[in-house]
Amino acid sequence: MKRRLRLLPGFSRTIQARLIIIYVLLILIAMQLIGVYFVSSMKNSLTSNFTQDLQERAELLSVLAADKWSGSGETGANSVSDLKLMVDNLYNMSGTEIQEIQLLDVSGRIVISSLDSDSNTEARRNTQTVVSRALQGISDNEEYIIDETGERKRVVAEPIMSGNRTVGAVYIVASMAELYDTMKRINGIFLSGLLIALALTAVLGVILAHTITQPIKEMTRRAKQVAEGDFDHHMTVYSNDEIGQLSEAFNYMTSRLRDALAQNEEEKDKLASILKNMSDGVIATDEHGCVILVNRVAGAMLDTSEQDITGKTLLELLPLSEQDRSKLQAGTLRHVILKMGQEEEGNTSIIRVTFSPIHRRKDNIAGVIAVLQDVTDQEKLEGARREFVANVSHELRTPLTTIKSYTEALEDGALDERALAERFIGVIRNETQRMIRLVSDLLHLSRLDSSEAMMRKQRTNVLELLEDTIDRFFVQMKQKDIRSSIDMQPEVGSVWIDRDQMDQVLDNLVSNALKYTPDGGSIKLAARCTNDGMLALSVEDTGIGIPKQDLGRIFERFYRVDKARSRNMGGTGLGLSIAREMVRAHDGTIELDSELGQGTTVTVMLPLHEEGEGMS
Repeated sequence: MKRRLRLLPGFSRTIQARLIIIYVLLILIAMQLIGVYFVSSMKNSLTSNFTQDLQERAELLSVLAADKWSGSGETGANSVSDLKLMVDNLYNMSGTEIQEIQLLDVSGRIVISSLDSDSNTEARRNTQTVVSRALQGISDNEEYIIDETGERKRVVAEPIMSGNRTVGAVYIVASMAELYDTMKRINGIFLSGLLIALALTAVLGVILAHTITQPIKEMTRRAKQVAEGDFDHHMTVYSNDEIGQLSEAFNYMTSRLRDALAQNEEEKDKLASILKNMSDGVIATDEHGCVILVNRVAGAMLDTSEQDITGKTLLELLPLSEQDRSKLQAGTLRHVILKMGQEEEGNTSIIRVTFSPIHRRKDNIAGVIAVLQDVTDQEKLEGARREFVANVSHELRTPLTTIKSYTEALEDGALDERALAERFIGVIRNETQRMIRLVSDLLHLSRLDSSEAMMRKQRTNVLELLEDTIDRFFVQMKQKDIRSSIDMQPEVGSVWIDRDQMDQVLDNLVSNALKYTPDGGSIKLAARCTNDGMLALSVEDTGIGIPKQDLGRIFERFYRVDKARSRNMGGTGLGLSIAREMVRAHDGTIELDSELGQGTTVTVMLPLHEEGEGMS
């Protein structure tokens, strides 16, 4: 019972309950209006007929009484008896409707009365208003009264005319109880009909409300299923009315929504795939600057996970300067170059961040998209290019300045002194040859970089290769009293190499060893086979050695440990770079090991056998 009571308030708020209530109230109001109008009309009609009937009887009695009435207003004994007989007949014919009929003389005295119980009635006078008006000759006098018992009565009075003279009056009192009983029965019939109509209306209202609300309830269930992602069910269309059209519209909306969601999911998958496979990092923020989307590359660039980034702000993630932070907050920052990582740990990277605002309608900024590009290699390449241009310019400017100075000296008169002129010309010649060597080395490096240098590999005897190298520097070594030696394992035979390029590699290495080895030192060329099928050629000297901090850059172009000393010795700073490029062209490697003050050993690793060549 309690559960049923709890359900009633909820049921009263449903459309079904409201339809039933409204439908029943409409029928109730309509029946009430109809009933009131009908009962009122019926009452007026019955009352009017009742009154008219009394008046007609009074008029008939007044006409009959006028014939029996004397001209002096007094009646004879026979006339009174005849009138008494007519009054009694009329009274008896009316049943219980007429309660009393009186004939009054001109003075208002009751001459004849239908009531037999009161023998003194004729001695009384009727002084009611309707009687006075009738005695004055006024017709159609009536009055509605309620006696002391509460009974409703209708009173009529008609004058009795003899010629133009009023000789008396007829007075009739009739009870309206029967009329009101009739009205009461009619009201009862009408009330019963109203209750039956309301009951039928309630039943029809339930059926009508169920017919209307059942599709709505089914549509509500389908809408909940759609909200939960179930698009496989369709609304049943029962008819072609408004509810049926609404069901068809719902089914069409469901199919469009399913297609739109499928398209949206497809677009999301495409976007996720693009973000996942992009080489650039992407970070999207909302209008508050909080990260709402980040891809894997961005997490790797920032050295953190995607989960840790989400929810943070760009100001927390990017090491921006105060000026850039202000511009980002103002929405005016477009791109910035950031150095990420710790230089001490050697894992620094250079990131270029491009900011693009996300605009909504009415020009409101809904967020920012930051695209992160790792430009470490580009920046290093650009730095190397700038450094290369600066080095080439510097290397060319030095001999050109010398040539210009000595040429001006010759023009100023040194040309007249033969010994001095020959000395100056010798300096100009040396600087010119230095520039030629520099340009030649640059052209050689350019060809190696562009892979335009032709490789002419041939089987070369390693011992012969080393001996020829020693022979080319025999004079210089003898001048500096430097001892040379060759240490080659017996199993080393020949190797497939470009003889000219490898001669230049060994020449550059031996030349450097000769420059930085003091008089009385030694240079050793060695050759051995490694276990992984490589030929190791090494040039070992007892020179001044190289500081450890310079070993990492010793193969860079124009890099010199002692720049002034290197230039004085005629070096271009490109020898080791050219050697490294030539060794790489042979699919080999070159390494340098040095101890300051102890000497340097440069080792070239070359494939012992050509690709596709069998082991010998």
